[in-house]
Amino acid sequence: MNYVVDSYENYKEENRLTTNNARRIEFVTTTRVLDEIIGTNSKILDCAAGTGIYAFWFADKGHDVTATDITPRHIDIINRTLTNKNYHMNTSVLDATDMSCFADDSFDIVLNMGPFYHLITEEQREKCMKECLRVLRKGGLLVTAYIPRYYVFQYIATSNEKYLDEHLAKQLIETGVLKHDDEKCFWTDTYYSSKDEMESIYRRYGLKIVDHFAQDGLAPLLSQKVDKWDENQFKTWCDYHYSVCREQSVLGASNHVIIIGRK
Repeated sequence: MNYVVDSYENYKEENRLTTNNARRIEFVTTTRVLDEIIGTNSKILDCAAGTGIYAFWFADKGHDVTATDITPRHIDIINRTLTNKNYHMNTSVLDATDMSCFADDSFDIVLNMGPFYHLITEEQREKCMKECLRVLRKGGLLVTAYIPRYYVFQYIATSNEKYLDEHLAKQLIETGVLKHDDEKCFWTDTYYSSKDEMESIYRRYGLKIVDHFAQDGLAPLLSQKVDKWDENQFKTWCDYHYSVCREQSVLGASNHVIIIGRK
C-alpha cells in the first residue's frame, strides 16, 4: 500500500470534489442519497476519509463521526480543519484492512468510500470487507465505492492518447487490475470492478442491498461542457442525474459508483 500512500501524499485530494462542476456532481449526488438513508445522530466510521469532505458533511449535521485514512497528510488536513469546528471528531492514520483498534459492532454506518478500489488482491479486499462488517452493528449500513471496469479505459484513453493501447484495454477488462509498475500505469495500484461483482460480494457476506447508484455518471467525460454551465444549468443536470443514477446502463458508464447494504 506504500505506492497508494505515496500517490495521495503528492495529490491534492482536498480539491478533487470541489474545484469544478464535473467533480462536484459526485459529491452532490452522494450526499443527497446518503442524507435520505442515514438516520439522525448516527455513529459513522469514514474508514478512508481522504481530507474529510464527507466526514465533515455528516459531523456538521450532528452525527458522531470517526475519520481515518491511510495517508498521513490527509489526517493532518482533517485535524487542522477541526480547529475551526465546535465539535470533536476522532481521527487516526489507519489501514482499512486492519481496524482492530475498534471493537465489534461499534458503528451504525461504515463508509468504505476509498480503500476497496486500491486493493489489488482478493485477499486484501476480503480483509477490508470483513473488517468493515466486524465493526458494523447488526442492522447498520455498509457504503462501498468502486470504479467500474468498463468505464475506466474510455476515460483514460480519451484523456491522453498515449493510453489508447490495446494491451492496456485488455488488461483492464480481463483482470481489473492496474499496478504502479505497469508500463502504462496512469495512476497507482487500483482495482476496477463491476455491478454484478459488487452485488455478488455483498450477497456473499449476507448483506441486503438497499441501494446501488452512479455517483457522477458521464460528467468526467464531459467536463469541458459541464464546467461552462451556470448554477441553474448545473442544478438541472444534477437533478437529471439523480433521477437516472440507479439505471444499470448509467452504473456501468459512471466514473464512481456506490453500493449500500444492510448487515
